[in-house]
Amino acid sequence: MALSRAVPAQRLRDLGLFAALGLWLVYTRLYWAMHAAHLSMPPCPFYYLTGHPCPFCGGTRSFAYMWEGDIADAVRLYPLGPALFAGTGLGMGGLAAGLVTGRTWSPRLTSRQWRLLTIFATSSVLISWALKVFVLGN
Repeated sequence: MALSRAVPAQRLRDLGLFAALGLWLVYTRLYWAMHAAHLSMPPCPFYYLTGHPCPFCGGTRSFAYMWEGDIADAVRLYPLGPALFAGTGLGMGGLAAGLVTGRTWSPRLTSRQWRLLTIFATSSVLISWALKVFVLGN
């Protein structure tokens, strides 16, 4: 990762990412109240079609439990949830620092490093999904 002076397009990108992550955190913070009022997003279509959770099912509720400090339920619903919750907070902090200072974070990875990162991310999601389906249950 490299920290460099941001051009307007990069600042706009960073602002958009910051806003999207912020909205996601606000939504997950208010999830239980919105769910009770039937104002939450619709359930997963993959689950309706197959009867099994998709690789990302439980992510919203996992974040909602993380807001309550309930790591056990967060992991039960989506094993990667607590790590993604922490990563979202760190990512917002980095984006906010960049927006305030006029800098941006730019990945400087070789094609091999990108490939390894993709394999790691895909493997993590698949292992999380397998844990959810076969060990932790719905």
